[in-house]
Amino acid sequence: MAFNAEERPSQPITKFESMLKTDDVYFFDAEDFEDIIHHYLNNGKISLAKKAIKIGLQQHPDTLEIKLLNIEVLVFENKLELAEKLLDELQLLDNYNEEIYIQRANIYSKKDNHIEAVNLLEKALEFSDDGFDIHSLLGMEYLFMDDFEMAKKNFMKCVEFDEEDYSSLYNVIYCFEFLEDFNGAIVYLNDYLEKKPYCEVAWHQLGKQYIAKKMYKEALSAFDFAIISDDSFIGAYFEKGKVLEKLGKYNEAIENYETTISIEDPTSHAYLRIGKCHEKLGNTDMAKYYFYHTVHEDPLLDKGWLAITNFYYRQKNYEKAAYYINKATNIDGENPSYWKKCGKINAALKNYDEADFAFKQAVDFGNYELETWLLWASVVEKNEDFDSAIQILKQGLEFHPEEASILFKLSGVNSKLSNSEDAKKYLSEAIILNTDGLNSFKEEYPIFSNTEWMLNIFEQYKKASK
Repeated sequence: MAFNAEERPSQPITKFESMLKTDDVYFFDAEDFEDIIHHYLNNGKISLAKKAIKIGLQQHPDTLEIKLLNIEVLVFENKLELAEKLLDELQLLDNYNEEIYIQRANIYSKKDNHIEAVNLLEKALEFSDDGFDIHSLLGMEYLFMDDFEMAKKNFMKCVEFDEEDYSSLYNVIYCFEFLEDFNGAIVYLNDYLEKKPYCEVAWHQLGKQYIAKKMYKEALSAFDFAIISDDSFIGAYFEKGKVLEKLGKYNEAIENYETTISIEDPTSHAYLRIGKCHEKLGNTDMAKYYFYHTVHEDPLLDKGWLAITNFYYRQKNYEKAAYYINKATNIDGENPSYWKKCGKINAALKNYDEADFAFKQAVDFGNYELETWLLWASVVEKNEDFDSAIQILKQGLEFHPEEASILFKLSGVNSKLSNSEDAKKYLSEAIILNTDGLNSFKEEYPIFSNTEWMLNIFEQYKKASK
C-alpha cells in the first residue's frame, strides 16, 4: 500500500512492524522506541504500544522515558496501584522529572481527587520548560471542578503557546459561554483575529457569540469572513443559514444550507432546516419533501419525526400526526415536550385515555408548564374522572400558585362534584387574581354560572369593583 508523504510511517516504525512479522529481533535506539510507542499511543493502538514497551525495556532496561510510557499505559488501563508503585521507584531516581508528577496527577484525576491532581500539575510546572501540555491538563482538571475561570486561564496559556491549538481555543470559548460572558468572548476573539485574521475557526466562534447577543448583522459578517477564510467550511454556512432564518430571509437561508450539501454528503440536519424554511415560505409540498428526506437520511433523528408531526398537526391531520409523534417518542422516550405534543394530538382525536397517559409522561419527565396541567386536567375531566382532575390541578397549583386559570378550573370541576364550598373558595381566589377570566369561566361552565352561590359571588365582585 502506498502512503502519502504525511502518512508514511517512519523507518523505525516500519522496521519494528517488519520485526513483529518474523522471528528476528532487531535492535533500536531508546529514542526510536519512544517514537514508536508515541506513534501507537497517538493512534490508539495500545496493544502494539505495549509490545514496543516490553521489547524496549528488554533492550534498554534503565531508560526512564520508556518506563514512564509504560506507567502511562498502566494508568490508561486503570492499573493504578501498580502505576503508583513504579512511580515511587522512579521518583527515588529522579525527583525533578515533570512526567512523574503528571502521571501522579492523572492517577488522582482518575480517583476524582482533582484538587490533588491540580497540586501535582502545578508542581510539574516548576520543572517544565514550556508547560504547554501541563496547562492543557490543568484546564481539564479545573473543568472537572467547574472552576471555569481557572480553566479559561490555563487554556488561554495553551493558545499563547500555539495559536493553532484550536482544541484549546474551543475550550476557552466554552468557558466564556458557560460563564455567560459573551462580551468577554467577543473581545478575546477579536484580539485573537488581530494576530490571525484568516482563522475560520475564530470567525465562526465569533459569529456564535454575536448570535448569543442577538447581534445578527455582526454575526452574518463574522460567518462571511469565516467563509472567505475557508470557502469549504460547512459550519459557517450552516450557522449563517440559521441567522438568516431568524431574520426571515428564508430563501437566502436555503441557499446556505444547500451549499453545505454540495460541499459534503447531505446531512439530516440540513434537510430539516431547508424543510422548515420552505414551511415558513408556504411551500407545503417542498417542506414535506425535505422533512421526509430528513428521516430517510437519519431514521433515528427524533427532531425529523417531530418536524413531520408538527407539519401534519398544523394541517389538523391528527391521525398522521399521531403516527409520527409515536416515532419520535420511540426514539427519545424521555423527552417531555414530545409527550406533551402526543397528549395534545390524542386530545384532538378524543383519545382521552391515551392523552391522559401522554400528559402524565410529560409531567413525570419534567414538563411543569401551566398549559400542560390545564390540558391534562381537561382530558381527565372529559373522561369524567373529576377527582383525578382536581388532584392534577392542585399539583399544578404548587408550580403556579398565582395562576388564576388553575383556580377557575378548580372551581368548575368542584362544581361538577357539587363541592360548593371548595368551588366558592377557588372562584373567589381566581377573581382576585384575574377578573378577566370570568367570561371564559362562564363559557366553559355555563350550567353553574347561574347558580345562586355563583351569582352572589358575581354580585359581590361587581360591588367591589365600583
